[in-house]
Amino acid sequence: MIAIETIGLSYIYPDATPAFEKVNLQIKAGKKTAILGINGSGKTTLIYHLNGIIPAQQGEVKIHGLPVEKAHLQEIRKKIGILFDNPDDQLFSTTIFNDIAFGPRNLKLTPAEVQQRVEKALERVGISCLAERPPYSLSLGQKKRAAIAGLLAMEPPIFAFDEPFSGLDPEAASHFREILDQLVGEGATLVYSTHDVDMAYEWADEVVIMKKGKVLACGEYDLLRDESIVQAASLPIPALAKLFRDTHHKPRSVEEAHKLINHIFDCKPSNG
Repeated sequence: MIAIETIGLSYIYPDATPAFEKVNLQIKAGKKTAILGINGSGKTTLIYHLNGIIPAQQGEVKIHGLPVEKAHLQEIRKKIGILFDNPDDQLFSTTIFNDIAFGPRNLKLTPAEVQQRVEKALERVGISCLAERPPYSLSLGQKKRAAIAGLLAMEPPIFAFDEPFSGLDPEAASHFREILDQLVGEGATLVYSTHDVDMAYEWADEVVIMKKGKVLACGEYDLLRDESIVQAASLPIPALAKLFRDTHHKPRSVEEAHKLINHIFDCKPSNG
């Protein structure tokens, strides 16, 4: 099943700079898809087209087959939640609870239903104790958790994130990934922009590789082993793909590589 489709999508910034041109994509449901590119490749602007934050100038975006256009925006925004790179752009209420409750209240849910959704979302991201705190008092990692809790409370089947791991320390990034893995494990679709090829190689199911507003290639994560494509996008080769380039072993994570190397040395015959 296709969750997101773009057909001939083009966008030009107000200063006449093209963001991207004739982008045709199909994002599979229930998968983690990374949109990769250096700064200026158009990946963030593409993310903001997915629920109509930026309206299409030319071409079309469809979410579960429904065109992203003014007449359908209310329904579209029930289907897909967007997480900005900077969570401060999404947190604006006096307390975290009110921030997370904002979306459900707009769905005309009862106060009891709103309370239930907010408490469930807070618990899921591990910040129930921060419900009455003002957003400005939180760390970046806590703010990102609060922002995703706001999306979780809306219960969309699709999540689109702009650079979700930027600025996070390794522990916070790992916890964030666990939350997202749980969502995908329950059937959600995740699409996110990034320039981190190592993260995408380890974690994504599918990748879209962009440069200067054009899609150079898309496919499964192992597309990142294709050095000609990755280098054409001015991206580095994933470290593990490069390290194991001349072997038949293809570990995706440092943990897998560590186990593999230990196994190789354990199996190596001794000379004595």
